[in-house]
Amino acid sequence: MKKAFIELHLSVFLAGFTGILGKLITLNEGLLVWYRLLITAVTMYFLFRWQGKLKKLPLRDVMRIGGVGCIVALHWIFFYGSIKYANVSIGVVCFSLTSLFTAVFDPLINRRRFDKMEMFLSMLTLAGILLIFHFDTQYRTGIILGVISSMFAALFTVLNKQLVVKYDTATITFYELGVGFLGLTLLMPAYLVAFPVENILPSLPDAIYLLILSWFCTVMMYTLSMNALKKISAFTVNLCFNLEPLYSIVLAFIIFHENKLLHSGFYGGLGLILLSVILQMLRVARQAKHAPAH
Repeated sequence: MKKAFIELHLSVFLAGFTGILGKLITLNEGLLVWYRLLITAVTMYFLFRWQGKLKKLPLRDVMRIGGVGCIVALHWIFFYGSIKYANVSIGVVCFSLTSLFTAVFDPLINRRRFDKMEMFLSMLTLAGILLIFHFDTQYRTGIILGVISSMFAALFTVLNKQLVVKYDTATITFYELGVGFLGLTLLMPAYLVAFPVENILPSLPDAIYLLILSWFCTVMMYTLSMNALKKISAFTVNLCFNLEPLYSIVLAFIIFHENKLLHSGFYGGLGLILLSVILQMLRVARQAKHAPAH
């Protein structure tokens, strides 16, 4: 369990850089995600083939895993859309609503009873988001996109929890992001018609940022998080990822000086979100202490 938590928090730390890179990359959210999936899928194919980790699966299994990957692609598009329509701080804080959606989706999908404590902690997070939404009205479009992004993120984690029991991490990650890339490729012509751009190819700085985003904040981050998911609940994983805003916000303050753009409501909302994370960590630690030894 200790190793799983170390892997989880390392993956959260890497995830903290994704918002910063999303702001630095000048491509729109659709192209950004398309290039991220392309680089990641190609990298995983050669890396996992070389390591002997990539396994062939029946088409039915590939489509099931790939469907979850398409959810990842949608989550990323709305996440980066939130950042570009608002800013990094708003985008990553909205991601914290993932725990609320997980507390709802997990019992419905896995047919278990609703956890009252999970719902209470999620309400704290929701209160934080509403406080930010009330004060930072200029960022409402970004906040709405961020809320939709967190919904897809929660759905991904709950469905992924079912997959990690049956398949190994490398195989799941490759097929998810590979099929996600193919699915987004089919949608890109319509997307570019709806949101036209002057240049489809990334600039040299964008290409460098995309490589960092794909190799470190995707391949390494997803491998670590899915290893942790084998021993930690989906709700706890998503709630731990609520720490991602803390890392991203500190970096955004330093790099983009976003602290000058935010109002007092933002900090009050962030405080409620951090409180929910701390309470869940204490809860998990207490449960582990009283769990019977195996």
